[in-house]
Amino acid sequence: MELLNALNEMEEIIETGFKVPMTRKVMVDEELVLDMMDRIRTTLPEEIRQAKWIIQEREKVMSDTKKEAGKLLEDVQKEMERQVDENEITRLARKKSEEIIERAEMVAQEIKQGARDYADEILQDIEMRIEVVNKEIQDARMELQGLRTSPQL
Repeated sequence: MELLNALNEMEEIIETGFKVPMTRKVMVDEELVLDMMDRIRTTLPEEIRQAKWIIQEREKVMSDTKKEAGKLLEDVQKEMERQVDENEITRLARKKSEEIIERAEMVAQEIKQGARDYADEILQDIEMRIEVVNKEIQDARMELQGLRTSPQL
Protein backbone atom coordinates (compact mmCIF):
# COMPACT_ATOMS: atom_id res chain seq x y z
CA MET A 1 0.00 0.00 0.00
CA GLU A 2 2.87 2.35 0.81
CA LEU A 3 4.34 1.57 -2.59
CA LEU A 4 1.19 2.85 -4.31
CA ASN A 5 1.19 5.97 -2.12
CA ALA A 6 4.80 6.68 -3.07
CA LEU A 7 3.97 6.24 -6.74
CA ASN A 8 0.99 8.59 -6.40
CA GLU A 9 3.23 11.19 -4.78
CA MET A 10 5.78 10.77 -7.58
CA GLU A 11 3.00 11.33 -10.09
CA GLU A 12 1.88 14.45 -8.22
CA ILE A 13 5.43 15.84 -8.24
CA ILE A 14 5.59 15.37 -11.99
CA GLU A 15 2.11 16.82 -12.58
CA THR A 16 2.86 19.92 -10.48
CA GLY A 17 6.33 20.49 -11.96
CA PHE A 18 7.22 23.48 -14.12
CA LYS A 19 6.19 22.78 -17.71
CA VAL A 20 8.69 23.73 -20.39
CA PRO A 21 6.86 25.81 -23.00
CA MET A 22 6.16 24.17 -26.38
CA THR A 23 7.37 20.75 -25.18
CA ARG A 24 5.96 17.86 -23.23
CA LYS A 25 8.81 18.19 -20.76
CA VAL A 26 8.40 19.03 -17.10
CA MET A 27 11.04 20.32 -14.70
CA VAL A 28 10.82 18.74 -11.27
CA ASP A 29 12.74 19.04 -8.03
CA GLU A 30 15.47 16.44 -8.43
CA GLU A 31 15.81 15.94 -4.68
CA LEU A 32 12.08 15.23 -4.29
CA VAL A 33 12.12 12.67 -7.10
CA LEU A 34 15.26 10.96 -5.78
CA ASP A 35 13.80 10.83 -2.25
CA MET A 36 10.63 9.30 -3.66
CA MET A 37 12.66 6.70 -5.56
CA ASP A 38 14.45 5.80 -2.30
CA ARG A 39 11.08 5.32 -0.62
CA ILE A 40 9.99 3.04 -3.42
CA ARG A 41 13.18 1.00 -3.13
CA THR A 42 12.66 0.52 0.61
CA THR A 43 9.04 -0.52 0.06
CA LEU A 44 9.83 -3.18 -2.54
CA PRO A 45 11.55 -5.56 -0.09
CA GLU A 46 8.31 -5.73 1.96
CA GLU A 47 6.41 -6.86 -1.13
CA ILE A 48 9.06 -9.49 -1.74
CA ARG A 49 8.87 -10.67 1.90
CA GLN A 50 5.13 -11.08 1.47
CA ALA A 51 5.67 -13.19 -1.62
CA LYS A 52 8.17 -15.38 0.26
CA TRP A 53 5.67 -15.78 3.10
CA ILE A 54 3.03 -16.93 0.62
CA ILE A 55 5.43 -19.49 -0.82
CA GLN A 56 6.26 -20.74 2.69
CA GLU A 57 2.57 -21.05 3.49
CA ARG A 58 2.03 -22.99 0.29
CA GLU A 59 4.85 -25.36 1.23
CA LYS A 60 3.36 -25.76 4.71
CA VAL A 61 -0.05 -26.63 3.24
CA MET A 62 1.55 -29.15 0.92
CA SER A 63 3.55 -30.66 3.81
CA ASP A 64 0.45 -30.87 6.00
CA THR A 65 -1.43 -32.52 3.15
CA LYS A 66 1.30 -35.13 2.73
CA LYS A 67 1.26 -35.81 6.48
CA GLU A 68 -2.51 -36.18 6.45
CA ALA A 69 -2.37 -38.51 3.46
CA GLY A 70 0.34 -40.55 5.22
CA LYS A 71 -1.80 -40.78 8.34
CA LEU A 72 -4.77 -41.88 6.27
CA LEU A 73 -2.65 -44.54 4.61
CA GLU A 74 -1.34 -45.72 7.96
CA ASP A 75 -4.86 -45.89 9.38
CA VAL A 76 -6.03 -47.90 6.38
CA GLN A 77 -3.11 -50.32 6.68
CA LYS A 78 -3.81 -50.88 10.38
CA GLU A 79 -7.44 -51.51 9.62
CA MET A 80 -6.55 -53.98 6.90
CA GLU A 81 -4.17 -55.88 9.18
CA ARG A 82 -6.84 -56.15 11.84
CA GLN A 83 -9.31 -57.72 9.42
CA VAL A 84 -6.90 -59.88 7.40
CA ASP A 85 -8.39 -63.22 8.61
CA GLU A 86 -11.87 -62.64 7.25
CA ASN A 87 -12.01 -62.88 3.46
CA GLU A 88 -15.11 -60.74 2.77
CA ILE A 89 -14.12 -58.14 5.32
CA THR A 90 -10.62 -58.07 3.85
CA ARG A 91 -11.99 -57.51 0.36
CA LEU A 92 -14.23 -54.68 1.59
CA ALA A 93 -11.36 -53.15 3.54
CA ARG A 94 -9.14 -53.16 0.48
CA LYS A 95 -11.86 -51.52 -1.55
CA LYS A 96 -12.46 -48.92 1.17
CA SER A 97 -8.73 -48.26 1.57
CA GLU A 98 -8.34 -47.73 -2.16
CA GLU A 99 -11.24 -45.28 -2.12
CA ILE A 100 -9.75 -43.45 0.84
CA ILE A 101 -6.34 -43.34 -0.79
CA GLU A 102 -7.84 -42.13 -4.04
CA ARG A 103 -9.89 -39.50 -2.21
CA ALA A 104 -6.87 -38.42 -0.13
CA GLU A 105 -4.75 -38.09 -3.26
CA MET A 106 -7.47 -36.07 -4.98
CA VAL A 107 -7.84 -33.77 -1.96
CA ALA A 108 -4.07 -33.40 -1.70
CA GLN A 109 -3.85 -32.59 -5.40
CA GLU A 110 -6.66 -30.01 -5.13
CA ILE A 111 -5.01 -28.37 -2.12
CA LYS A 112 -1.64 -28.28 -3.87
CA GLN A 113 -3.15 -26.80 -7.02
CA GLY A 114 -5.12 -24.24 -5.01
CA ALA A 115 -1.98 -23.20 -3.11
CA ARG A 116 0.00 -22.95 -6.36
CA ASP A 117 -2.73 -20.91 -8.04
CA TYR A 118 -3.01 -18.57 -5.07
CA ALA A 119 0.75 -18.08 -4.82
CA ASP A 120 0.95 -17.52 -8.58
CA GLU A 121 -1.78 -14.87 -8.45
CA ILE A 122 -0.02 -13.02 -5.63
CA LEU A 123 3.36 -13.25 -7.37
CA GLN A 124 1.83 -12.11 -10.66
CA ASP A 125 0.25 -9.12 -8.91
CA ILE A 126 3.57 -8.21 -7.28
CA GLU A 127 5.38 -8.68 -10.59
CA MET A 128 2.95 -6.33 -12.34
CA ARG A 129 3.37 -3.72 -9.58
CA ILE A 130 7.14 -3.95 -9.84
CA GLU A 131 6.97 -3.61 -13.63
CA VAL A 132 4.82 -0.49 -13.30
CA VAL A 133 7.21 0.99 -10.75
CA ASN A 134 10.23 0.14 -12.89
CA LYS A 135 8.58 1.71 -15.96
CA GLU A 136 7.74 4.88 -14.04
CA ILE A 137 11.23 5.07 -12.59
CA GLN A 138 12.76 4.60 -16.05
CA ASP A 139 10.46 7.26 -17.50
CA ALA A 140 11.32 9.66 -14.68
CA ARG A 141 15.05 9.00 -15.09
CA MET A 142 14.83 9.47 -18.84
CA GLU A 143 12.94 12.70 -18.23
CA LEU A 144 15.59 13.84 -15.76
CA GLN A 145 18.41 12.87 -18.11
CA GLY A 146 16.68 14.70 -20.92
CA LEU A 147 16.44 17.84 -18.72
CA ARG A 148 20.13 17.62 -17.81
CA THR A 149 21.31 17.34 -21.41
CA SER A 150 18.97 19.99 -22.85
CA PRO A 151 20.25 23.57 -23.02
CA GLN A 152 19.57 25.73 -19.97
CA LEU A 153 16.71 28.25 -20.33
